[in-house]
Amino acid sequence: MSQRVTIDPVTRIEGHLRVDVEVDGGKVRKAWASGQMWRGVENILIGRDPRDAWAITQRICGVCTTVHAIASVRAVENALQLELPVNAQYIRNMIILAHAVHDHIVHFYHLSALDWVDVTSALRADPGKAASLAESLSTWSGNSKAEFTKVKDRLSGFVGTGQLGIFTNGYWGHPAMKLPPEINLIAAAHYLQALEVQRHANKIVSILGSKTPHIQNVAVGGVANALAVDAQSVLSVERLLAVKTWIDQLADFVKNVYLIDVAVVGGSYPEWTAIGRGFVDYLSVPDIPLDGKNTRFALPGGHIANGDLASFKEIKSHGDAYFRDGVAESVKHSWYQGGKGPLHPHQGETRPQYTDFQDDGKYSWLKSPTFYDKPMQVGPLSRVLAMVAAQHQPTIDYATHALDLVSTVAKTKVGLEALHSTIGRHAARAVACSVAVDQLATQWDLLLANMAKGDLKTFNKPTFPRGEIAGFGVHEAPRGVLSHWIVIADGKIKNYQCVVPTTWNAAPRNEKDEPGAYEACLVGTPVANPEQPLEVLRTVHSFDPCIACAVHVVDQETQPIVRVEPT
Repeated sequence: MSQRVTIDPVTRIEGHLRVDVEVDGGKVRKAWASGQMWRGVENILIGRDPRDAWAITQRICGVCTTVHAIASVRAVENALQLELPVNAQYIRNMIILAHAVHDHIVHFYHLSALDWVDVTSALRADPGKAASLAESLSTWSGNSKAEFTKVKDRLSGFVGTGQLGIFTNGYWGHPAMKLPPEINLIAAAHYLQALEVQRHANKIVSILGSKTPHIQNVAVGGVANALAVDAQSVLSVERLLAVKTWIDQLADFVKNVYLIDVAVVGGSYPEWTAIGRGFVDYLSVPDIPLDGKNTRFALPGGHIANGDLASFKEIKSHGDAYFRDGVAESVKHSWYQGGKGPLHPHQGETRPQYTDFQDDGKYSWLKSPTFYDKPMQVGPLSRVLAMVAAQHQPTIDYATHALDLVSTVAKTKVGLEALHSTIGRHAARAVACSVAVDQLATQWDLLLANMAKGDLKTFNKPTFPRGEIAGFGVHEAPRGVLSHWIVIADGKIKNYQCVVPTTWNAAPRNEKDEPGAYEACLVGTPVANPEQPLEVLRTVHSFDPCIACAVHVVDQETQPIVRVEPT
């Protein structure tokens, strides 16, 4: 007999997500993903100066701030065909990469690790055995017996007071939890250490971007950072040396803690390499541009059809017509007026039409994007598979290292095919983070080397023509492909649409009634206890949902949609 399970809201994400599943015979047979919040940033931009868009679009989200700034200025620059100074690219790249490293660390430890780690089990752990195990896996300085003893005592204090603090409301003791106490203790310790380590990435963004969240330094045409070799009032070598120190500290944690922890968890749950596959059509875009025209990149991207790496088709530039012409969005199952079929973002419309939740009708504030009429999975897994297909050697090396460690823990050979899964998305994200932290150091080297040549230029002034022009900006954000689409008429914004990673992944059914990535990946997921649907949360959290980014409601008549009054 089937049972309907509704999780509303899904927590440990950004925004308000509702997930409904039908469970029959202990497995999910059907799923619905519904964005339950709305915003109106795109409408706010209409009629404004395109040079202001990047500052406004950052306010779409309190987490995905930097990424919207970057995609926005790239959209305007693409419309203008504006070339950038390479120093501006290097500075932007460092901000992008530091933001990504921060996002990856926080996602695994603070937003999803507790789906796999039973912190109450850690109270039964032997700190000495935990230290021996951890030290056998890495050289991380925080893996000592003294450190694990301190963490165990801290956890005991929480439990002794009847309060678990930040670990409250976990499904502790759930039958799907299977890590031994010592690994649970190690993971709990690293959870707390990650709270400190992630600050290094935020400091880098703050120094280069003038503020975090919501950076202040980017501009259409480059960045506002003035460079100097010795002046103290600008971005000097002294400040850049401080940045390098934090890069090195991040690299130590990512390679000696994060990558290893994910592999150990993956190897301890080998059955989850066969869960959460869904459809395996993947989309990513190249990023970390190495020239001012956005035609050469440190990290490749492209399209993979049906999970076959041999099908990889590279997206070669940020103006590539292959990407530009392939994107469309449907609102057939979204709370918007439709009837026109899928629309290209430059012709996109967002007119609200709320109907309440309809299983076979409209049930989400998210639209349904497609790439050449097919739904796509985006994110770190798509990115890593594309880089492997493109023969990007650092990615191949880190992926091989991670899978070898997973195989050792699981005591069976685990290959690349295992990445098409819930646990595989975590492994891919750890691999992507390792690549990113190395590339962060490389971009630092490139900036310093270019400054040493006497090139300190960071900005090219844009000029807006009369008439109508259109452009799009892409960025391979931590959660996947982000694109901003702009139409400019006589120097003012005429239309603006954002197609974001969580719109791709958390989309409702499309024009052909095909499920989005969340919905497809949930089918077949085992559910031991429908009253505690931990397994459903594992798969959803593996995507790192950001619903604030993914939904957008506007009122074309500029009438109030809702009124809030004091009582």
